[in-house]
Amino acid sequence: MFNMLRMDLRRLFKSRSFKIILLVTAALILMVSLMAVVVSDPETLDKMGASGAELDETDRQMAEEIRSMTQLGLTPETLGGGFLLSIVGIGVTLFVTGDFSSGFVKNICCAQPCRASYVLSKALAAGVYSGIITLLGVVLILFAPYLYGMRPVPNAISDILRYLFWMWLPHWAFAMMALALVLLTRSATLGMILSLVAGSGLTAVLVGTLGKFLGWPPLEQYLLSSVVKGVYTPHSGIGQVWTVLTCTVAWAVIYGAGSLLAMEKRDI
Repeated sequence: MFNMLRMDLRRLFKSRSFKIILLVTAALILMVSLMAVVVSDPETLDKMGASGAELDETDRQMAEEIRSMTQLGLTPETLGGGFLLSIVGIGVTLFVTGDFSSGFVKNICCAQPCRASYVLSKALAAGVYSGIITLLGVVLILFAPYLYGMRPVPNAISDILRYLFWMWLPHWAFAMMALALVLLTRSATLGMILSLVAGSGLTAVLVGTLGKFLGWPPLEQYLLSSVVKGVYTPHSGIGQVWTVLTCTVAWAVIYGAGSLLAMEKRDI
């Protein structure tokens, strides 16, 4: 299994799609950071008002709040929307689909008949994939404002590392969802569509709306997109930590079991 994992990681780091996704992620985060700096700049607001744009006191208060935020205060405003979830889901979908579209999975399973080893190797590779994307996203969103002249209040390294860890867990579980969908459908299309829908929070909105209509408890808070929105370690108590951990483990187990079942029940 470890040989298979080394092979997967080697393929991952040499993959063109992986490098493209890293570049796209970095570019989008830099653009979002630039927008945050622009809308919080007093001179820019004055120029917009002078050019006829309608700005009220609320807009100026929001700009002031952005300028006074800490590094981690700015981060959830960007990453909490599920942007990285969608990136991770799409990336894992493309990576795993390559085994089936090229027929490479046949060679793998001939050399390693135990399909559980294949699933475990892909699950660990998905953990590495999601970890790299999460690390890139968090590091850029923390330090990109400095490139544009903004000076958010620094946070302690320990707080940043805790935030990074608790952000990585749900992203890994989300990557497991993409893995399960690929192994079940052998198609990249459904995996990418659901990654965008679920990662953006649309699934949580639909579940919440349906729950209110049927009188259910707020089940949407346990979906991974909602869990990511609640990850802000400095302001989170032990209850939020347990929610993140429990939801991550539960969804990872469900998707892992689904992946194994899909591999065992379908012909290669």
